[in-house]
Amino acid sequence: MKIIKQFLSILIATIWISLSEFVRNEFLVKSFWIKHYQELGLTFPSEPVNGAIWGIWSLLFAMTIYIIAKKFTLIQTTLLSWFVGFVLMWVVIGNLGVLPYGLLIYAVPLSLLEALIATLIIKKLTVLHTGLQDLQDLQD
Repeated sequence: MKIIKQFLSILIATIWISLSEFVRNEFLVKSFWIKHYQELGLTFPSEPVNGAIWGIWSLLFAMTIYIIAKKFTLIQTTLLSWFVGFVLMWVVIGNLGVLPYGLLIYAVPLSLLEALIATLIIKKLTVLHTGLQDLQDLQD
């Protein structure tokens, strides 16, 4: 039963992260990406394979949050996972010259919210449940 809750929490968090990424990048900041890429003489990659890679990224991000959540509080997990998932990515794509810095005004708060909700999902469905289960086992 425990492994099902773990899998389910990671799956639900992955779905949340994927939806959040899709809405943010498709509806809110896509124009930043397209304009920036055009200025670089490039075409913004939006083929289905790119969406699939973001789906894999979402799963890996959810798994990272799950691992971090076992050891840290809600706020610590949110901030640490946000740093690992987003800040490091922005540093790399900024270094490559393909990050439109203007979108960060939207991306920073929305990505923090994304990490917070994913952390809440994982903590509510697994980590807190596991801790309560451990307490119940001790009482028995």
